[in-house]
Amino acid sequence: MLAIIIPYYKLSFFAETIQSLASQTDKRFKVYIGDDASAEDCTFLLEQFRGKFDFKYHRFENNLGGISLSKQWDRCIALSAEEEWIMILGDDDVLEDTVVASWYENYVFFNEKSNLIRFATKVINEKSETISKVYNHPLWEKESDFFIRSEKKQSRSSLSEYIFSRKSYIKYGFYDYPLAWGSDCKAWLEFPDAKLIYTINDSIVHFRISNLNISGRKDSQELKDKANIQLFKDILTKKLNLFSHNQRLDLLMMYELAIKENRKLGMQEWSFLIKLYIYNFNFVSFCKCIRRFFVSILALDKNRIKIELIK
Repeated sequence: MLAIIIPYYKLSFFAETIQSLASQTDKRFKVYIGDDASAEDCTFLLEQFRGKFDFKYHRFENNLGGISLSKQWDRCIALSAEEEWIMILGDDDVLEDTVVASWYENYVFFNEKSNLIRFATKVINEKSETISKVYNHPLWEKESDFFIRSEKKQSRSSLSEYIFSRKSYIKYGFYDYPLAWGSDCKAWLEFPDAKLIYTINDSIVHFRISNLNISGRKDSQELKDKANIQLFKDILTKKLNLFSHNQRLDLLMMYELAIKENRKLGMQEWSFLIKLYIYNFNFVSFCKCIRRFFVSILALDKNRIKIELIK
């Protein structure tokens, strides 16, 4: 059985989300809706769908998503029973009518062979207009290959298009990054648990970008950047064994660039990078890193001289 978890907060697009569940051609799922003390009542809407699919609604009295979105995911998942498989669906995202049916049709192919299933996706806007191509994926793919492909903008990824096993969730959980930005990315590296990711390309999950959700908002960029830097550092510190030698070099550069988008690297960060370049040695990459390090140091010295002259 499949549990579909909805951490609810915004009413704006929720009717489309709920309608997409009511329209599923296969009703073998149960929906658990965790209301994060929202100021926008959704119960009147849910009553309109009573009997059209199986759901349970619970309102939490304290808002948790504003403090820790990943912990809000956790307490919403805790509402569910013992379903073996879990999807966390955003309250503004939309499932194509055949998503659940396709999942059951493919079950025989991925059962016991994968802990993480994903669907093809499209990006939609506030008007529910498609603003992207269809993002398809290889039928089977290593978690590390997909992470690199996604970070190189050769693909995309978000929470709603995945179904994961409860046993993987219990084993690893979601890491508590600011705004949960990157929490799903880290999970998708851990949840496969030495198995491949399986893809269902013949049904589509529609992921919404709007100024009402975290992905579309610009006022939280500083927190997103902080989370992104921490994600890369955690991967470099704890998950490097998942990646090939060339991918490790890619990750080192990604980490460096993530920091440089906001500020200059500190000495501890340069030391951390240089040690990893030595450990994952490539002559050209190492020399370029050392050159960037000295250029950075010289730039700092020039700034100090200017400051002293001003004083």
